[in-house]
Amino acid sequence: MALDHSLVGVASDPVERTWRADDVILYALGVGAGSPDPTAELAFTTENTAGVELRVLPTYAVLAAQARTGRRLGDFDPAKLVHAEQAFELHAPLPVDGRVHVVSTVTGIADKGSGALVTSENTATDIETGKPLVTARSGIFIRGEGGFGRSGAASEPWTLPDRAPDEQVRYATRPEQALIYRLSGDRNPLHADPAFAARGGFDRPILHGLCTYGFTGRALLHALCGSDPDRFDAMSGRFTKPVLPGQELIVSIWDDGPGAAIFRTATDDGTVVIDRGRIRFH
Repeated sequence: MALDHSLVGVASDPVERTWRADDVILYALGVGAGSPDPTAELAFTTENTAGVELRVLPTYAVLAAQARTGRRLGDFDPAKLVHAEQAFELHAPLPVDGRVHVVSTVTGIADKGSGALVTSENTATDIETGKPLVTARSGIFIRGEGGFGRSGAASEPWTLPDRAPDEQVRYATRPEQALIYRLSGDRNPLHADPAFAARGGFDRPILHGLCTYGFTGRALLHALCGSDPDRFDAMSGRFTKPVLPGQELIVSIWDDGPGAAIFRTATDDGTVVIDRGRIRFH
């Protein structure tokens, strides 16, 4: 068996997921909050600073809507799997202490020639209120699993503006960034084990795509939302190239009308690592 195409359209049983203050603080540190100035983002990195309320970075929504469902996509080499795209929508601000039911649905398996793109949608519902908290959509690309002849839906149009960015934010990642980020739950050895990374075609372990995504989300939060997570509504982007821990990230932002912007994240050598980015805010 390669990929199990019978999973498309079938919702998983609800899986409970919880998080606490320590989880959201560790996540914030994993996506660079507090570096290089430890006093700059205390609302996301401490729970006991006088006069500062602990808040949750909006991109934690992606983790809040993740849950193990026990379903296998099929038999393939996990070293050939990479994160291809990620989007989420917040229906309410994320609480510091959360308890949700997550339901996951594989929405498509598309033939991309050299591999397959598997897309899914996860919904996280607050157990106490019964109200939706997060809708997350993602895509993974599995090299070597194409050739079955079924194309996916067309992508939403996205055009890079023919002008300089309205704003740019630069963040340096740390050499051990992946080792910190993996403590938030993604223990894929691609990001820590040199031999496993070599199986995937990489010279050394790479940074998690969702870590790069979290750095980008921080830049958007501070540049567009006045650092207020309550104003952050939705974000999407496509992963195009890997990032090596220690590289600098440059987030370029263009205004796209009231409450909207598009963005692109690149490394300091100009390599685009997140493309087709969109954010909605208020």
